Amino acid sequence: MMPYELGRAACVCRKWRYTVRNPVFWRNACLKAWQTAGVIENYRILQSKYDGSWRKMWLLRSRVRTDGLYVSRNTYIRAGIAEWKITNPVHIVCYYRYIRFYPSGRFLYKNSSQKLKDVAKYMNFKASKADSLYRGTYTLSMTDDKIEAAVLYPGTRPTVLRIRLRLRGTTIGANNRMDLLSLVTSGVNDEEVSSTEDDILGVVENWRDDETHNPDIPAVSHKRGMTPFVFVPFEEVDQSVLNLPPEKMDYFVTG
Repeated sequence: MMPYELGRAACVCRKWRYTVRNPVFWRNACLKAWQTAGVIENYRILQSKYDGSWRKMWLLRSRVRTDGLYVSRNTYIRAGIAEWKITNPVHIVCYYRYIRFYPSGRFLYKNSSQKLKDVAKYMNFKASKADSLYRGTYTLSMTDDKIEAAVLYPGTRPTVLRIRLRLRGTTIGANNRMDLLSLVTSGVNDEEVSSTEDDILGVVENWRDDETHNPDIPAVSHKRGMTPFVFVPFEEVDQSVLNLPPEKMDYFVTG
């Protein structure tokens, strides 16, 4: 059972509450969630910061959620065409940024106008190129809860998207919000792409925000579409309010 399923089971009765206290459940979950740190480092952190309790470590240590999608819903107003008696029409345009993290340090990114319930069906590494999913790598800092991530847009003029996020939660252990701190696109040269295509973050992690390695593609720091990310578990994607069209929900308060 997943940790969040264990939490729901603990609410059923006293026997379930005692059962889910078994450290085996939480140890397996912790070692999987922080697998990039290694077993030895996880055991060291367990003893030094969490009094040897795997459950306490799961609740208090920052981690990205892998049992669903992080969604950033963005809207803006666009002027329309004057028609009949409507002389000054405007439209509310809605689009989303989707991120799915994996414990291995990889993630999937998609920028689309498609609804959450439709994107969730193919947001995995088996998706086809027509689905326009981009793969990247990320790291999570344990000191300030910041996430550094990078995605490579391939093609004749390869471009890297550098994403900086801050992880937070609406309650202890939730880790269900991410503030978008910066979004920068830069050019990379062919040698960098061919040598480190599977770890593009390793190439750009020390770059300045205005740095680019292709003079034809300047570095651009984007200021629009910076709405915080909200986490939606897979079992809730069909019922999420984020599926509502702009005419029913023109703005979403992330909290």
